[in-house]
Amino acid sequence: MSKTVLITGATSGIGYATAVLLASKNFSLILCGRRQDRLDELVNKFSKETSIITLNFDIRNRESVFKAIGSLPKKFSKIDVLINNAGNAHGLDPIDKGSLDDWDAMLDINVKGLLYVSKAVLPQMVQRESGHIINIGSTAGKEVYPNGNVYCASKHAVDALNQGMRIDLNAYGIRVGAINPGMVETEFSAIRFKGDMDKAKSVYKGFQPLKAMDVADIIHFVISRPYHVNIADLVVMSTAQASSTIVNKND
Repeated sequence: MSKTVLITGATSGIGYATAVLLASKNFSLILCGRRQDRLDELVNKFSKETSIITLNFDIRNRESVFKAIGSLPKKFSKIDVLINNAGNAHGLDPIDKGSLDDWDAMLDINVKGLLYVSKAVLPQMVQRESGHIINIGSTAGKEVYPNGNVYCASKHAVDALNQGMRIDLNAYGIRVGAINPGMVETEFSAIRFKGDMDKAKSVYKGFQPLKAMDVADIIHFVISRPYHVNIADLVVMSTAQASSTIVNKND
């Protein structure tokens, strides 16, 4: 029997790539996101290969999270793996010039959204004493870089929550681990720079960054280990990246 995997932020980037890869591996998928057209695209592409259901909600909205996950039909009600992938950076300003709206968005999505979804899924894992939670963090949760302030703080919170979850859920045999990527060429920078594509493209210019599918491949590796093996905390960067601020660029 295939495992059922719930992925937040499945409409782009790492979440989308993970959905594509896991569908090809015959995992049953619960794909969550705000863009129904992209969710429909995944269903149209892979519904013949595996079982897929979509949930259209904003993880910042607590009521929507619990309503959506509570609406799952019996076929999808046993969630084996939760991938807390949804997250974004908004703005790249020094702390004194930061936007309050940007701060709210990052804390609401990266921290509170992760907590809401985990809270909605955990009861059935605890009851079964089985399950696997993967929190998608960032190297920004391991170090702080100039103008990263609140984004780095939100990802440090994810790092702390990952450790706290693993401790608190240990008694139930639930696996908990984090994957912390460095620079991945996705829509991330386009969102951070509010659609300024010149700025977004410049982030990845002059070196070969990670691709979303690189991280998806790691996620597949992690969830396919024997159950006694838990990848608790994994950091991955491109060969060209040594830290958040040190990248070997050609130009």
